[in-house]
Amino acid sequence: MRLVVTADDYDDALRFYRDALGLPELGAFTAEGGGVTILDAGRATLELTDPVHAAYIDRVEVGERVAGHVRVAFEVDDASAATTRLADAGASVIAPPVVTPWRSLNSRLDAPAGL
Repeated sequence: MRLVVTADDYDDALRFYRDALGLPELGAFTAEGGGVTILDAGRATLELTDPVHAAYIDRVEVGERVAGHVRVAFEVDDASAATTRLADAGASVIAPPVVTPWRSLNSRLDAPAGL
């Protein structure tokens, strides 16, 4: 699966997702004065949820309903360290890492490009 995001501040988004989050660059291309960079985000899944369960996930991870209809999640080796690193790189921490009932350590951030 491929997720394509149009970022108003392309350079800022690239610094965040490639440099701070550490997604490896697979390729970069320019045409007609614009650019695209393809980053490797590992395998992809499509997770469909109904509004009731989405609200439950938000309550567990954040304490209240905050996510829109699309939420992008990345698996990292150390959620606490990644949260700190990404906050230092410009993300706003919505909720610090919390252990979820599904036994993962999840944090929530508002990041560049509206993700």
